[in-house]
Amino acid sequence: MRNDPRSHGLWKRSAPPAPPTVALTDELTVDVAVIGAGFTGLSAALHLAEAGRGVAVLEAEEIGFGGSGRNVGLVNAGMWVMPDDLPAALGETHGERLLAMLGDAPRAVFELVEKHAIPCEIERQGTLHCAVGEKGLRELTERARQWQARGAPVELLDAAETARKVGTSAYAGALLDRRAGTIQPLAYARGLAKAAIAAGARIFTASPVAVARQENGLWRLETEGGGAVKARHVVLATDAYASRIWTEIRREQVHLPYFNMATPPLGDNLRRSILPERQGVWDTEEILSSFRFDQAGRLVFGSVGALRGSGRPIHRNWGRRALARLFPQLAGIRFEMEWYGKIGMTENSLPRFHQPARNVYGFSGYNGRGIAPGTVFGQTLARLVQGELAVEDLPLPATAAVPARYRVAREAYYEIGAQLAHAAGARF
Repeated sequence: MRNDPRSHGLWKRSAPPAPPTVALTDELTVDVAVIGAGFTGLSAALHLAEAGRGVAVLEAEEIGFGGSGRNVGLVNAGMWVMPDDLPAALGETHGERLLAMLGDAPRAVFELVEKHAIPCEIERQGTLHCAVGEKGLRELTERARQWQARGAPVELLDAAETARKVGTSAYAGALLDRRAGTIQPLAYARGLAKAAIAAGARIFTASPVAVARQENGLWRLETEGGGAVKARHVVLATDAYASRIWTEIRREQVHLPYFNMATPPLGDNLRRSILPERQGVWDTEEILSSFRFDQAGRLVFGSVGALRGSGRPIHRNWGRRALARLFPQLAGIRFEMEWYGKIGMTENSLPRFHQPARNVYGFSGYNGRGIAPGTVFGQTLARLVQGELAVEDLPLPATAAVPARYRVAREAYYEIGAQLAHAAGARF
């Protein structure tokens, strides 16, 4: 369907072609089987293949099908949780490890892009977390203090400097994080896949795993199409787009829908008046918004909500109004593409590490921070299955999956709440 909002929208139009792949129809034996061809799975496969390990990736749909190919493309450091709260939530050892890893995670993305010459519209001018009102400014002031105490290159901007960098006076201030940046996310996923294949990995698309069982000390993964992979180790890398096996991991997440819409390419005069330094932006609201430019000068604008049913016109009309309020010079400009996906949220807004069975490992629950964490978590899983790290060395403790409370009701609440907020038009 043309401009199907369930697709990858702009990103599929502007990304380089994916490397050729086929569905798995025969049987093979490898060292490691990876389930999922998003950032985590592809990063794991790339690092394993570079280390000389035999690796096969089984993807139910296509490379970057889920959040990896639908997100806004902000390469951010850290998580939603305040830095000082991580040691309290995870313990001093795990909390500080996770802070160090995720604080440096954008650099890992940029280094992979450079090493493998991945054409993904990379911008390294940082990102701007913008404060809505005094409450938002207090939150960012404290976040800046905590990161600066750890030596991070972040800067709290006042309203005037924020207006100069963003092009609107709508915000009370902003946190500029110079570690961060933006990419074309689907192009990055496809670039990782191409690099992994070049290193010796095998990637099979349209190959959903239907059965996983142990057989003579190996895992046997059988696909719906009749193929099978035997491997000593299995990496789970599906996050919010969980597979049909080990489904308890999916049940611990509440899925938050998120959409993006893209304008046509804007002229030079308009582009100079909005985000002149090309940072990516998101705000402090619960029903948050985000925006950034792509390489061609399209403004990509997004928020919470699913572009389906009655919500589609509500979210679309809100986007037009909000864009005109933020940037009056864009009044009347229509969005030419729109798409949406889902974010896997956990109870405490922190990712999880699971070992649901012997020699089966996975990270999940990225809470909307998938690009940089997915990249470094994939590398970490590669080191784990090779014996370079022990489970005790990881940045997260191994935990059993606990179903999220009132999951279905909360998912409905998020979508209904987003529709009400956008229909009321109170924002901006």
